[in-house]
Amino acid sequence: MWNAIRGLFARSDRRGSVDVVLAAVAIALLGFGIVMVYSASVIEATVVYNNPQYFLQRQTMFAAAALAVMMIVSKIDYVKIQPFTYPVLAVVVGLLVLSVIGFGHTGGGAARWLRLGPIHVQPSEAAKLALILWLGYSLAKKKEKIRDFSVGMLPHLLVAGGLMLLCLKQPDFGGAVVLLFLTFTLLFVAGARLGYLLGVAIVGVFAAAWLVRFKAYRWERMLAWFNMAEHRQDLAYQPFQSVMSFGSGQGTGLGLGKGLQVLYLPEAHTDFVAAIIGEELGFVGILGLCTAYLVIVVRGVRVSLNARDDYGSYVAFGISVLFGVQALVNLAVAMAILPTKGLTLPFISYGGSSLLVNAAAMGVLLSISRPRTAAAEAPNKKRERDPEASAQVVTGANFTPDKHSPEPEAT
Repeated sequence: MWNAIRGLFARSDRRGSVDVVLAAVAIALLGFGIVMVYSASVIEATVVYNNPQYFLQRQTMFAAAALAVMMIVSKIDYVKIQPFTYPVLAVVVGLLVLSVIGFGHTGGGAARWLRLGPIHVQPSEAAKLALILWLGYSLAKKKEKIRDFSVGMLPHLLVAGGLMLLCLKQPDFGGAVVLLFLTFTLLFVAGARLGYLLGVAIVGVFAAAWLVRFKAYRWERMLAWFNMAEHRQDLAYQPFQSVMSFGSGQGTGLGLGKGLQVLYLPEAHTDFVAAIIGEELGFVGILGLCTAYLVIVVRGVRVSLNARDDYGSYVAFGISVLFGVQALVNLAVAMAILPTKGLTLPFISYGGSSLLVNAAAMGVLLSISRPRTAAAEAPNKKRERDPEASAQVVTGANFTPDKHSPEPEAT
């Protein structure tokens, strides 16, 4: 199996293979997502679309496209992505603006999607990866001045703040919080002053509290979350049914395809697919799922530590944090540990935008994971074994050093 995965992500040059464990876990989650989306959506697909395999067919196409994107991006040297940093950011900002000025397709009370023919694009998903790529590029370039507020902090906060405001206008409160967390984390890793970061964190907490308290529907949802038993038939209906799913699954679950909560849990194949996993596969299934995401985060951080430059290190760390925080928040929401937020479960939840963005992010992470000692460093190793060849490279091909002299004479 490992050799087959290496073959899928092999390159024609000598940069080496990707992190096979990372690629295998991502592919496994894609396949697992297809199965769970089918199990969670078959009832709704039959009733609404008169086709039990409606969501299965679409998710399979999305997953196939995601796998192709992941393979293609992983074969591109991530350094070559840097010139596209600002164009990608500009396109994402443009799509976000379009979604909030009237072109957005409304679903669930939020205009988060742009309809391009039969395809629905969610710009807020792409904004997360675009921000990571821009922060990695900017932080690597300003490494020596990162502790200066006007250079190392302010520009990054302004860009992140602009993206957050556009997300809040959709509204997408969860996406805005993720963008702030990514910015805070990468600034911390890059070495920004702790005092500045604490100030940003305090302001962020107060801003989040104000946005929740003085926005009627958010505050009502918060109160319903605090009193789920009283609101289980209205505002807390979805999280209450989700918790029931986890409880029904107990240790090993009811069995794949045998869950009953798909009859009661709305949109079970999207943000609450973890609840169906908990019901059908039980605690063991959720533990395995958490382990898979933990492997992605751990291997991603390892890739970050071994990256050949600061840009690759920051981008790899940001992508690892993105996968980890989205999985953690999604599972916490499904278990009613946190109020309801529209964050997908990476590689599992139904939806093309989320799958394709996650696949592109994983492709970049796999590209960074390629060994840095392959083609570029092979000639250096040869020169280390042949001191005279090294001297010829440094001083000219026709120069022959005098072995009795410690260093060549100046010409």
